Amino acid sequence: MATKEDVLAALAAVKTPDGAPLPQTGKLSDVVVSDGKVFFSITVDAAAVPHWEPVRKAAESAVRAVPGVKSAMVALTGERGAGAARTAPPPARPAGNGHAHAPRGERPVQGPPGVAAIVAVASGKGGVGKSTTAVNLALALRDLGLKVGVLDADIYGPSVPKLLAIRGRPETLGGNRLRPMNGYGLTVMSIGFLVAEDTPMIWRGPMVMSALTQMLREVEWGTLDVMIVDMPPGTGDAQLTMAQQVPLAGAVIVSTPQDLALIDARRGVEMFKRVNVPVLGIIENMSYFVCPKCGERHDIFAHGGAHREADRLGVPFLGEVPLHMAIRETSDSGRPVVATDPDGPHAKAYRAIAARVRDQLKGKGAGRAAPKIVIEA
Repeated sequence: MATKEDVLAALAAVKTPDGAPLPQTGKLSDVVVSDGKVFFSITVDAAAVPHWEPVRKAAESAVRAVPGVKSAMVALTGERGAGAARTAPPPARPAGNGHAHAPRGERPVQGPPGVAAIVAVASGKGGVGKSTTAVNLALALRDLGLKVGVLDADIYGPSVPKLLAIRGRPETLGGNRLRPMNGYGLTVMSIGFLVAEDTPMIWRGPMVMSALTQMLREVEWGTLDVMIVDMPPGTGDAQLTMAQQVPLAGAVIVSTPQDLALIDARRGVEMFKRVNVPVLGIIENMSYFVCPKCGERHDIFAHGGAHREADRLGVPFLGEVPLHMAIRETSDSGRPVVATDPDGPHAKAYRAIAARVRDQLKGKGAGRAAPKIVIEA
């Protein structure tokens, strides 16, 4: 198997625009090698990016030629110096149907070939059950007769491999494309399939953006009615990458009913609105708890807060899911409740939510142009 030293030796033959070997320039990030997969970035001044793109391509080719390397992921990062302008081109203006149009002369971005609609499942903060919701929503859409894929976009904390109990690594096709994994009838891709479970992803933003782009563009997704994207929590690089790089049909926000979670959910809704991504609605997760012994209901995180917030923000309320041990236990064991207890009350709750999402997706699939992001000073 290839080592970090093997990769650096190959990169020594790659010349930069000034003729220096790439590893000697100080522009190379740490090189991560895991089971034949190689990841690193090259950071240069923003104005020099066009001159360095051939270097990035040469570096990628050199690494892929190293014996034992199965794939290489190389990001080229442009950094602005101190005092440089901090505003990007103006955002695309939404058309009358709520979708964004690209500025004159720009082409609408395209999603992976064969994928009809891409839906981001997001949350403003961690710990609200977003990944569990994303997986069960995908399975519920599958139960409604749709062909569904799942992209685990949480680069720093991928959960989908465990939630679906998928083991092994994707097959490499032609040296630069990957065949996705399958679980419970879903087509699945996650960075968790490419690195060991205990490997920390100590990556800067550009590496995250490059990884997401490659998992979208360099995976043989096939024909899908819907791709569910399990987003990382927050409103950072991954969210902006998805908004700019693919024609998102919409976003689903997951929150608990408590005020602290709703503050962050509000930020998530506003972020997607700013980048012209339709918000399909809010899900109230851990909505209530029913004691399995006495049958008494307890509103541990309060109740109804997400519904009220959806009304206040003018977005649909998609439904509520209780806090229940069965959902937690099946998630921990890689046996999602929608797949393993399809006739139970929890599966029915997810399917009701999925039906509302499906109904909103009609007519919102392809064609939306990627918005430009405005960085406010």
